Amino acid sequence: MPLTGNPFNFARITLLALVEVLIVKKTSYRHVLPLSTTSLVLAILAINYAFFLAWKLYLYPVYFHPLSTFPAPKVVDLWRLLARVRGKAPPGQLLLELAERTPNDGIIILLGGFGTSMLVTKPAPLADILVHHPYDFAKYDTLRSFLRPILGNGLIVAEGEQHKFLRKNTLPAFKFGHVKELYPTMWTKAMEMNKALTEELRQRKREGNGTSIEINAWAGKVTLDIIGIAAFGRDFHVLERPDHPLVKNYADLLEPGPAKFVYFFLALTFSRKLVDLFPWEVSRRFNRTTTNIRKICAQLVRDKKAAIEKLGDDQFDILSLLIRSNNFSEEELVDQLLTFLTAGHETTSSAFTWATYKLAQDGEMQSTLRSELRRALPDFPKFAPGQDMASILEHLPYLNGVMNETLRLYPTVPMTVRTATCDTTVLGHPIKKDTQIIISPWVTNRYSENWPSRSTDFVPERWIDQEGTHIAEDGTEQPIQKPNNTGGVTSNYAQTTFLHGPRSCIGHGFAKAELRCLLAAFVLAFEWELGMDERDIMPDGVITIKPNNGMYLNLRSLDGHQKG
Repeated sequence: MPLTGNPFNFARITLLALVEVLIVKKTSYRHVLPLSTTSLVLAILAINYAFFLAWKLYLYPVYFHPLSTFPAPKVVDLWRLLARVRGKAPPGQLLLELAERTPNDGIIILLGGFGTSMLVTKPAPLADILVHHPYDFAKYDTLRSFLRPILGNGLIVAEGEQHKFLRKNTLPAFKFGHVKELYPTMWTKAMEMNKALTEELRQRKREGNGTSIEINAWAGKVTLDIIGIAAFGRDFHVLERPDHPLVKNYADLLEPGPAKFVYFFLALTFSRKLVDLFPWEVSRRFNRTTTNIRKICAQLVRDKKAAIEKLGDDQFDILSLLIRSNNFSEEELVDQLLTFLTAGHETTSSAFTWATYKLAQDGEMQSTLRSELRRALPDFPKFAPGQDMASILEHLPYLNGVMNETLRLYPTVPMTVRTATCDTTVLGHPIKKDTQIIISPWVTNRYSENWPSRSTDFVPERWIDQEGTHIAEDGTEQPIQKPNNTGGVTSNYAQTTFLHGPRSCIGHGFAKAELRCLLAAFVLAFEWELGMDERDIMPDGVITIKPNNGMYLNLRSLDGHQKG
């Protein structure tokens, strides 16, 4: 029967041992146990601690925890999965295996000595947590403390009333009309990346170094340039400056590695302040890079404020909007921009990299997308005056299918954790304050009960609807295809890449627009295949999903893509 709380902890079990010693010494049991006082104390402590270990690791979570009525994996199975060597499976994959192996109605309980958590797997409980009462659940304090130096105290880290205020004051910068106005800028930057890649190919050929290029680094550069214009009204020209401090600092901060995983794990298990007391390089590098990025943002804020005071400002970039609102101090402006700078470039660069990977695996899929784009943009690489790139790209079925399928299978943030801020309910089940809730887009987006058809396969066609037929120019009857936003499933909550409700990603429309432009320009300019052993490609990362050994592609320029 579930208890209202755990009656045992280390202090209580130790105090109980001392009481037991006194009982033995004061009763006839002292004749049955002819031990010295020291030996008696040690023996009773050992028995109590053994019981406490069994209680904490097995008895309480399995039989007495308030959540023990929910299904849970077999304890031995959970331990076997968690014992796998880190790096052998992507973040979230072990949770997905547990979900597939454990029959459930949307909630699975993960038992363990470090605590008991709820893993949410299906749309109904997700809707309850993310939409029906989202502010009953918050990121737990240790995670927020770890993220704050990276993301600032902005939309991702803030909770409660502060989050509501920030979302209300930044939402205008991400409205559809404004995102649509940014398409020409995104397209121009995509073309600049193509030009830079073409030049690198030429240089590598001249030097006899082949045609293999690491594309993830280039994706990070172009998305930094785009978010610079959108967030700061300033072109960083990162594509032209490989030594730009933002490139180096974000590479040091976000590139995956075993040392970073250990640092992240220890910081969340204990606290970052405690872990930083140890003299190791990963800790020093984390603090150095986050400080450097914050200094860059602070200088950009000062520069923008000075420009507005001197020249006036009618730009609609995020920084200008926030300054004109007069609702933020300089320190608060820096916090918001740290959020948009980090999240705003990392989401798209990661998704673009994984899209190129999936298209490298399937040449026919790559050719299908290229054919669709050539029909829609016959003048490529020219950009016709007045050409509505937003309307063109947003209505291309296969392009949007590739984009959405990439975002489904490779969510930038594979897992997040919420804590109940008060006694609440999920689907009518009582949930006690401080209960940990695990929401894993990697699980939700790949779970076979949410995606009954080929849940872990890359299938762009699931995002395309067939609506009748038409007669093509060659006289053949062809299907009329239109992109859909459901992927063929019945619930929007089956995909949680951008979450849902008031805690959903405010820039999801921006990220999709950016990804459409980068993919379209890249596919029209190059054809490619993998330039590395596929066994070396593994989604990894502490905060976001990136390939742990980079993403090397063998590129071939397509004739005419840089003409005009």
